[in-house]
Amino acid sequence: MVWTKLHAEIHRTIRSRHLFECKKRLLVAVSGGQDSLCLIKLLLDLQSKWGWELGIAHCDHCWRADSQANALHVKNLAANWGVSFYLETANQPVNSEATAREWRYQALSAIAQIHNYEYIVTGHTASDRAETLLYNLMRGTGADGLQALTWQRPLTENILLVRPLLEITRKQTEQFCQEFQLPIWEDSTNQDLKYARNRIRQELIPYLQANFNPQAELAIAQTAELLQADVEYLERTAQQLKEEAMEWEVGEEFLSSSSPASLLLRLNRQVLQKAPLALQRRVMRQILQEILADAPNFEHIEKLTALITAPNRSQTDPFPGGAIAQVQGNWILFRNGERRNN
Repeated sequence: MVWTKLHAEIHRTIRSRHLFECKKRLLVAVSGGQDSLCLIKLLLDLQSKWGWELGIAHCDHCWRADSQANALHVKNLAANWGVSFYLETANQPVNSEATAREWRYQALSAIAQIHNYEYIVTGHTASDRAETLLYNLMRGTGADGLQALTWQRPLTENILLVRPLLEITRKQTEQFCQEFQLPIWEDSTNQDLKYARNRIRQELIPYLQANFNPQAELAIAQTAELLQADVEYLERTAQQLKEEAMEWEVGEEFLSSSSPASLLLRLNRQVLQKAPLALQRRVMRQILQEILADAPNFEHIEKLTALITAPNRSQTDPFPGGAIAQVQGNWILFRNGERRNN
């Protein structure tokens, strides 16, 4: 085996960031593009040092005429490498980026559950990280959205999603594939400028590199890395503050329906008033994530945060689902029926 600088870098990253343990089962998502081929080649080469059991999963979205040929290409690569192959095909074409991503993670999780893989590994790179930061920034987001694409995140209780290539650029994965003559499957949709991410990749980032900073892509990805540590700290601190301020109880006060057994959420305003605004907002977002069916938006968080210092008897207009929060003395009361299990 030829040991390259990239091999050494990924080996160090996996060890220093504790991404995987030895002798674990890793399911590698392989589209056939340069990033995923670079990833599987690196893991195959490192396999003898770590004792992993590797499998390859391919998701056919059925949105290209050549998608079946693409799947067969990846299946043949897996056979040549002696690696187990799993194919998941969409029942109907998946036409939006968001829907495709959600379906893909569900499909990968199902394969991993059935075949006892503990990790799902994807080939997201620093380039993807920079594109995601810019995409979310333009849509409007806080630090959480800007640090999206983290090194690890749980998909289920026992399956972890891992992205080992987040410090590697797309240019590096291309050079690696060329060096080892890996047969890249070119995805025609990557050139379609109707997709916002393709416009960021092909137009915006090259413009930033040409006119502002030749290393703009890497600099933006490093910003996401810095934000990740900040967000992790703030989330932990907000969780502690929430647990200190929050009480659940069964009660009949502040009911807007005929259900006397509704769960009543009480928030201690005196506890929350001592905290910085950044933590107050995070606590309220965590509360709303626990109560509402859908993710809260900025307006939801702001109107609930305002009650921390609002006059007595102040209240919000209804949140989605009809719940209302109201100030009663030192408490914010928030009644929303049954508590959801997260």
